[in-house]
Amino acid sequence: MDEIYIRKVLSGDVESYRYFIKTYKDMAFSVALSIVKEEHLAEDAVQDAFIKCYQSLSSFKGKSKFSTWFYRIVVHVAFNTVRHKKLDLVNFDLSHHDTSHEDSVLDEIIAHERKEMINDALTILPARESVALRLFYLEEQSMDEIQEIMGWTLANTKVILHRARKNMQIILSQLIKKAEYYG
Repeated sequence: MDEIYIRKVLSGDVESYRYFIKTYKDMAFSVALSIVKEEHLAEDAVQDAFIKCYQSLSSFKGKSKFSTWFYRIVVHVAFNTVRHKKLDLVNFDLSHHDTSHEDSVLDEIIAHERKEMINDALTILPARESVALRLFYLEEQSMDEIQEIMGWTLANTKVILHRARKNMQIILSQLIKKAEYYG
């Protein structure tokens, strides 16, 4: 489907670019937010990424999926935003990934607390580890796609994911102990 719209846009049908915005805006925002931490900066980064994507669309060669190529642009723009704003922490806003479908209020509270705890843990992780976890688990990108999006080697991608899982487990364990102590 992406290829059809790429051809339309490249042939001058500017309105067809809306397809890409509609299809990729939410994930692009999530990835950008995971890197820059602040919603307004993430919105700016996503807007800049869509502009850069549009301007560079003719250079897309189809060697990878369009989504991989585009997310690499989002990551690059977001990290540039971090460099310019001197941000060093990452904040994942998982509020739109609602996992609580239970009817009971108690279950909803528990699910909300779980999301908050995961959000807190992801905020503590370094940006590279947070983005790797988000791409792999939440966006279901393959190792090869993460490697291409982030510009890492496959070995580095595996190491970062392993380290991220290990650090996430440690951080969550500490947060759970803290919650039990104060709860």
